[in-house]
Amino acid sequence: MSNKQPLLKPITIGAVELKNRVVMAPLTRCRATNEHQAPDDKHVDYYTQRAGAGLIITEGSEVSEKARGYPFVAGIFNDAQVQGWTKVVDSVHNEAGKIFLQLWHVGRTSLPDYHNGELPWAPSAVNPEIEHRNALGEKKQTVTPHAMTMEEIHQTVKEFGQAAANAKKAGFDGVEIHSSNGYLIHQFFNNQSNLRTDQYGGSPENKARFFFEILEAIKESFPENRIGCRLNPSLNGVFGIHGTPDTIPFFDYLIHRLNDHNLAYVHLSEPFTNVSDVKFLESHIAKHYRPIYKGNLMINSQFDHDSGNKVIEEGNADLVAFGKLFISNPDLPHRFECNAVLADWNQDTFYSQGREGYTDYPVLELEKANN
Repeated sequence: MSNKQPLLKPITIGAVELKNRVVMAPLTRCRATNEHQAPDDKHVDYYTQRAGAGLIITEGSEVSEKARGYPFVAGIFNDAQVQGWTKVVDSVHNEAGKIFLQLWHVGRTSLPDYHNGELPWAPSAVNPEIEHRNALGEKKQTVTPHAMTMEEIHQTVKEFGQAAANAKKAGFDGVEIHSSNGYLIHQFFNNQSNLRTDQYGGSPENKARFFFEILEAIKESFPENRIGCRLNPSLNGVFGIHGTPDTIPFFDYLIHRLNDHNLAYVHLSEPFTNVSDVKFLESHIAKHYRPIYKGNLMINSQFDHDSGNKVIEEGNADLVAFGKLFISNPDLPHRFECNAVLADWNQDTFYSQGREGYTDYPVLELEKANN
């Protein structure tokens, strides 16, 4: 195949020129095993191996200690983390790659174990009622979180701003705001997790206020055309979030409003599960939001070579983010270009530590040589 494939055509997103439209999706891999939760040489190798992507979006990186909710995740709130990410960015840039850092706060999707026994923070005191693992790998039930005060909301906005400043210092090409998958920002969007009656709850404008305040804080370090955001309009019954009749209307409001901002892209996820029996949820997110959003639209969730080309060719998205396929195929764009067979992933090593299932998947040439 030639570079006439839609996936392999270059594109400019905001201020960043990409060599193709094959994006490495943000993937939590739990490999930061040192005392500072900082990236190390494993991370450098892992991301550098995948620098053939038009854009790499890193694993979600916690913006503060209070943002934590998973073990062995590399954050972006201390000097060691900045230094570790700097090595990753420099190595990716040496291979002509582009890389954004995903800024993450899990909110109520956490345990007191991660916060010295204190409750996780959330918009309202509503337990997500899910099972979660602590740093020792023990399964526990989530607890009713602490409803954030005004001061704590403002503090968290500042922490996102500082995390963006740290990402800028590390040399990232841009950042992505993780506002999906049932984590803190998404919790503000949802009527069941956000019961507030102040300026952060109730109306669509109020529920979106926290997101836009974070966007403004990040703009102190990155211009809008180097900022993306990830949204999951159709999430239902996953990560403690349940859709309500106003779910899609709220995201229609939010994404329409994003037309007033010159973002690098908006990153949307198709449903994780079958939503055909839930009338108020969309099962074709890209097709629904393409007419609404006028900027660069990125789509992900279970796309392959053919469906990725198709969604771009039909005009429903501009870029496609691939997750699991990038885990087991570090040279994924090259394999697409060659129409090569794709390697299978080992799900048992998704969240383990060490290099197995992380940096030991071969590129196509080595795979052929070993067969």
